[in-house]
Amino acid sequence: MDKKDIKFSKNLFWDVDVNSLDIDRYPAFVLQRVLEYGLWSDWVQVRSYYPMQTIKDEVMNLRTLDPKALSYIAVYTNTDIKDYRCYKLAQLHPTLWNSYQEQNNPLGFTYQ
Repeated sequence: MDKKDIKFSKNLFWDVDVNSLDIDRYPAFVLQRVLEYGLWSDWVQVRSYYPMQTIKDEVMNLRTLDPKALSYIAVYTNTDIKDYRCYKLAQLHPTLWNSYQEQNNPLGFTYQ
């Protein structure tokens, strides 16, 4: 797939100029936005543009990632969730037991 053929959803990059976004230079930024806020069509475009190894390497080094997106990408890349940087960082900041966040976040991720 050619870079000029990619048409992401308008809601993904609300804070940047889409026309000046260099998806080759900032793959981690693009992948995080697509995983957390993208539609299925955005994900299909990302998968066809980036090689699987690039997707895996870039996402494994993200500091934060939504728990559902992390679970999905771990299954998609057939990797252990504990190998991801965002999972390790989340384990350093556990939540209090029986808190609202704990009940709605069964994996125990915390984000600051």
